[in-house]
Amino acid sequence: MGKLDGRVAIVTGASRGIGEAIAKLFAQEGAKVVCAARTLHEGDHKQLPGSLDTTVAAIKAAGGQAAAVQCDISEEAGCQRLVEETKRIFGPADVLVNDAALNLFRPIVDYPVSRWIRTFTVNIHAPFILSKLSLPDMIARRRGAIINISSPGAIGPGRGPYKHVRGLHEITYASTKAALERFSQGLAEEVYEHGITVAALAPSQSVPTPARTFFSSALGPVDSSRSEPPEMMARAALLLASEPVDKVTGRVTYSQAILKEFGWIKEGKGVGIDGPGSGFSLI
Repeated sequence: MGKLDGRVAIVTGASRGIGEAIAKLFAQEGAKVVCAARTLHEGDHKQLPGSLDTTVAAIKAAGGQAAAVQCDISEEAGCQRLVEETKRIFGPADVLVNDAALNLFRPIVDYPVSRWIRTFTVNIHAPFILSKLSLPDMIARRRGAIINISSPGAIGPGRGPYKHVRGLHEITYASTKAALERFSQGLAEEVYEHGITVAALAPSQSVPTPARTFFSSALGPVDSSRSEPPEMMARAALLLASEPVDKVTGRVTYSQAILKEFGWIKEGKGVGIDGPGSGFSLI
């Protein structure tokens, strides 16, 4: 038996990277997965490989159940369409994974206001809207899980003076992830009485996704000794979605840290193990 047998899951950002890995593992564990993104067909994205068609085809080839819903979650109508289509295809969602995100590495002085607003819209407003739309059915059934994908970027640099400036120019992205972590803990408290898990999950180490590779000019090349495959995040998301609510709700955690804590891996390294995480992860 799979850990998600009989469950319906929505995974945003499922056309590639971490979202794709989560969608595949959830389907392998018995969930009916709705894969959501803007890229429907391979080649539609001008810069990155991956598509909903590719993810869904791989899931079906492995014997799983999945459907693609192309949508723009930067708009409320796109979020509504995703939840409505999920109900039409498989039924109400039991699990919501908010993975889709935007990023642009640029100093604040040069940052386009429109891009700042759009990044917050996708990275924090969409998880709020999708959670709001999914919660009534979860509350009615007294079960469910909302997993918000965060980033070690949410860990601030601390106060100055600054001798070693990282120069990543990730303030906008990092700010959205810090907000997402606070949202996750607050929502976890709010819906606890209904038996619903809410947690935030970030990689312990860098994940060499297509997007991470594309931004290598800004971030530097991925060091294989300090990276983890996207499947590590998928396993951690599965753990958070399947363990009893009292054990995991309200967590702001990191992939290898949570997997090691629950005995799903023997050893781990990176954020959450070799060093502390964000302030919210320590609460």
